[in-house]
Amino acid sequence: MWNTCRALVLALVAASNFPRVHVLDCFQSADTDCYSHANAASSSRPSSSAVKSWWNVSFSNLTRDLDRFIVSCEKLLESLPVDDVNGNFVRTVKNCVFSKSVPTPLRGPLRLAAVSKDVIEGILELDVAVTQSESFLLYASGGRLLPGSVPLAHRYGGHQFGYWAGQLGDGRAHLLGQYLNRKGEVWELQIKGSGKTPYSRSGDGRAVIRSSVREFLCSEAMHFLGIPTSRAASLIVSEEPVFRDQFYDGNVKTERGAVVLRLAKSWFRIGSLEILSESGEIDHLRTLLNFIIDKHFTFISADDPEKYLVFYSTVVNGTAHLIAQWTSVGFAHGVFNTDNFSLLSITIDYGPFGFLESYDPNFVPNTSDDEGRYRMGAQAEAGLFNLEKLLLALRAKMILNEYTNVYQMRVLQIFKTKLGLLGEDEEDNDLIAFLLKMMEDTQSDFTMTFRQLSEVSANQLGSMNFTQMWALDDLSSHKLFSDWLNMYLLRLSRQQSDRDLDRLHRMQSVNPRYVLRNWMAESAIRKAEMNDFSGVELLLHILSSPFVTQHTAEEAGYAARPPVWANRLKVSCSS
Repeated sequence: MWNTCRALVLALVAASNFPRVHVLDCFQSADTDCYSHANAASSSRPSSSAVKSWWNVSFSNLTRDLDRFIVSCEKLLESLPVDDVNGNFVRTVKNCVFSKSVPTPLRGPLRLAAVSKDVIEGILELDVAVTQSESFLLYASGGRLLPGSVPLAHRYGGHQFGYWAGQLGDGRAHLLGQYLNRKGEVWELQIKGSGKTPYSRSGDGRAVIRSSVREFLCSEAMHFLGIPTSRAASLIVSEEPVFRDQFYDGNVKTERGAVVLRLAKSWFRIGSLEILSESGEIDHLRTLLNFIIDKHFTFISADDPEKYLVFYSTVVNGTAHLIAQWTSVGFAHGVFNTDNFSLLSITIDYGPFGFLESYDPNFVPNTSDDEGRYRMGAQAEAGLFNLEKLLLALRAKMILNEYTNVYQMRVLQIFKTKLGLLGEDEEDNDLIAFLLKMMEDTQSDFTMTFRQLSEVSANQLGSMNFTQMWALDDLSSHKLFSDWLNMYLLRLSRQQSDRDLDRLHRMQSVNPRYVLRNWMAESAIRKAEMNDFSGVELLLHILSSPFVTQHTAEEAGYAARPPVWANRLKVSCSS
């Protein structure tokens, strides 16, 4: 039995390692071209005096005039190659990282469906009141360009569902520019759903309300869960008709266009490097890699002969940590391709994702994933595949002989924290695996099982008093529940200096009560498609404090047993 249970933990775990990497001569050379790009990028950093001047401005002095909100594309345009051809017509693009591309305005009337005050004021330093203006609607939807903006579409490729897909790129997104805030942070502003680019392939460059609501809400929900992610500032909807075959079954429907204004420190992904390597554009590959290291891996010296080794090892580390965090909250990305995975190890490109309802390692949120490649229990394996493709793009060799072992240690640590366990015990792995096996057998709810374990005292556990604790009540129906419970209570009793209240407090700080379940998102989407955005607003408010019990959330049933119709929901890559 324990071998089976241990195997379940192996399927879930994620961790990090700094593997040995042997870099080929192409990237080891002290070639002057190689380092001249790094030096040029380094000299373009904001000076310390410039950053200091931002701090001299009161943080409460939020910008109220959008015409004074200035972004810049200067660093990107100076440092990275840009397409010689202008225009949004679809084409095969060579020898560049970006193409200049002007957004196509949404047809009005436009409505502000949602706004994240945390992003608008906390990152962009705008008074949230400006989001109610007509100017904001235009700026945030692509109808008008922000001061300093030179809109760009990024060229990248990727392996999709295990196969090289060639040129992909920003087919419906435009990078508006970079914003330097008073904290010295540089954020890249991008609008998604803003029209065709050279990378649109057969698409129309638009995004629809249902997918945009999901991206907006999940970006913010993941942030407040403490998981590295892109952010969403606003969601704007239109009356523009957009035609979609949601489930690829020939049933085309008319939906409405929407645009999300989203932010990240960088939108570069594994596919950003893959396309240059696959195309044999090695000089551009080196240029982009040096730029990424210089701007986003600042602890790596430009003169370090092993800087690419350190870069890759850091990405391996970050990837393992990110997938571990996904696992800890039951999040399945759904389309974990190399073109959807950030080099900064943040969660990006929210599409057919899903949070676990009942615990199931074979949970596949994406109906387009016929083979279950990106099922819940296979995300660690998918991450390893992506890292191997990054390695090929870098034209390097490495050994990942310690990856699995360290990988296991990381998620073991996370799940011990979820159960309130302190110190080391050789039976902890078995305790966790035993619990997960029972949860699978009883189809117990993933989120609420861990949450309710964090809300019940040791005395209540001992008496098996689970009144109004539906998830634990489901779990306790397992014939071996008493055996597991005795193991757990015995383990807790060995934490002699640990008060029960302290344990509960620790557990409640890592086990959310609310996550963005598909049925919750769907309820908000149905309202939004009728121009009622109250559901989106409510979810944004609740998911901003996912670890705190909230009266409005309880009334809405967000911690209750999911409705029966939730099991019939499907999401796909169509967006």
